[in-house]
Amino acid sequence: MASEFDVIVYGASGFTGRLVAEYLALTYPSGLTWAMAGRSLTKLQEVRDEMGVSADVPLLTANADDPASLRAMCERTRVVITTVGPYQLYGSDLVAACAATGTAYVDLCGEPGWMREMIDRHDAEAKRTGARIVFSCGFDSIPFDLGVLTLQEAAKERFGQPVPRVKARVRQMKGGFSGGTSASLKATLAAIARKPSLAMLLTDPFALAPGHAGPAQPAGLLPEYDPTIAAWVAPFIMAPINTKNVHRTNFLLGQPWGDLVYDEMVVAGLGDMGKAAAEALAKINPLAGDKGPKPGEGPSKEERDAGHFDILFAGLMPDNTRIDAVVTGDKDPGYGCTSKMLAESALCLIRDVEGAGGIWTPGALMGAKLRERLIANAGMTFTAG
Repeated sequence: MASEFDVIVYGASGFTGRLVAEYLALTYPSGLTWAMAGRSLTKLQEVRDEMGVSADVPLLTANADDPASLRAMCERTRVVITTVGPYQLYGSDLVAACAATGTAYVDLCGEPGWMREMIDRHDAEAKRTGARIVFSCGFDSIPFDLGVLTLQEAAKERFGQPVPRVKARVRQMKGGFSGGTSASLKATLAAIARKPSLAMLLTDPFALAPGHAGPAQPAGLLPEYDPTIAAWVAPFIMAPINTKNVHRTNFLLGQPWGDLVYDEMVVAGLGDMGKAAAEALAKINPLAGDKGPKPGEGPSKEERDAGHFDILFAGLMPDNTRIDAVVTGDKDPGYGCTSKMLAESALCLIRDVEGAGGIWTPGALMGAKLRERLIANAGMTFTAG
């Protein structure tokens, strides 16, 4: 039975959700049947009008604390885009509904404890029904997931085999973290306080690859001098989720990259000034305190448009022969680029790739097809050589 909609944007009245809705309206003005969903029809109507979205786009009510409404929503669409987080507080029933109904799903999750819980609970059911559930379809973790994929493709072409060591180095990143990212971190810390065993899972690089144990990985917790790029580097706050997703991609694909050793750091600079900058960065938590945006808040369009990112992936063979890949984005990573990545991931699922049901990563299920979409439509570049 054909679905009524191609896409439903759930959480469309929130800050990131409305950016996704605006992107779909501007980029796909025809040929796509989609709807906006959330708790309040009144708020959805206001957002639709503010964003200049056509009044022909339907509005639906669904609530995270009403599983029946979530299931009814899933039954009407091919794919659900959800920006309603923190997912560990508001996302579990929607994953269950998608797994039960065979509905495709994409989100922005950077909460590895919850992700592992969902894998354990719903992966088998999603495989049974054909539901393709894909977490982490934003800045965490698409640029890193597809960056490693791009690098390894180039390595196999040049060397005939993958590189066993990959260093991701964030060279530039202008733009803030979202209020949702901050809320997710705080929810994770609260969950650890309630259940201390979660801390072990969060520190395990292979926590999202059940039953797999790979080689020791760099901790990435202290500033250090990186001789590969001849610069000082500092801890990257998103590394704990991105690295787990990269290892899960390798796991889901059957370990084509072998026993990969992978880490992510921020480039601080050269010489003594670089060292001082790295040490200062290591002491900063950009999500601490109450200075950042609250969920539902974010930067202006001008600020989003002024943002960008540039990430280097340095691949090393055992003899230290090096090959590089670079991923860039043309907007603020946490909002502008993320909303585009999320929307294109949903469209990739229903237009470009098939694949079995289950809980996936973007790289493992969509890979090169998603990369093509992001280059063509979302202002991103992927280069290697």
